[in-house]
Amino acid sequence: MPKKAKRKLKTYQTSLGFYDQAIAAPSMKAALDAWGARSNLFHQGAAKETDDPDIVAATMEKPGVVLRRPVGSDGPFTEHSELPTDLADDEARPNRKAKPKAKSKPRKLPAKAAKQPSRKVDDQQARKAAAAFEKEERQREAERRKEEAARAKERARRDRAVANAQAALDDARRQHESRAEAIEAERAALEERAETEQSRWDKQRMKLTEAVRRARE
Repeated sequence: MPKKAKRKLKTYQTSLGFYDQAIAAPSMKAALDAWGARSNLFHQGAAKETDDPDIVAATMEKPGVVLRRPVGSDGPFTEHSELPTDLADDEARPNRKAKPKAKSKPRKLPAKAAKQPSRKVDDQQARKAAAAFEKEERQREAERRKEEAARAKERARRDRAVANAQAALDDARRQHESRAEAIEAERAALEERAETEQSRWDKQRMKLTEAVRRARE
């Protein structure tokens, strides 16, 4: 039985918490499992397949490993990413006498942080994404069945050709053997006739030779 071909890896990307995340996985489901997602982020429009060459190259070096970078940044994806800069600055700053909370400005997260998987996605867009995914799966399955049918048809054609050639060979062998037997029988009969003729001639020759001898006396 032929060995099942290994599935090709694709690069998927999403934003979770304070990080953009990317992974090289064989399917959307594998990517969701690696991210620990509890819902289908692809159907929600919160995750996608990416063909960005830098992201693809980074994930393909570590297939199956979730890579991160601060959300909203355009830096490289790594296995151990720093927190977003504004968060890191806040954590590193020493404690000071806090100003009255009423005067402090609320810290704003980067623009991309607002795009969380928990945001409400338009139902029509989600249904459209789900339908597109199911259509792609059906197309792949139909193509697989088509290829299997073509291989089965080719095997059947080859088997018929082999059977026809073998039958022709067997028939030719039988005809040859029959003709060879007939020729051998004819050869045996000719040899017997030749021996009979030689014996008759020997007797006649001796008799006539004796008659010639007597006539000369």
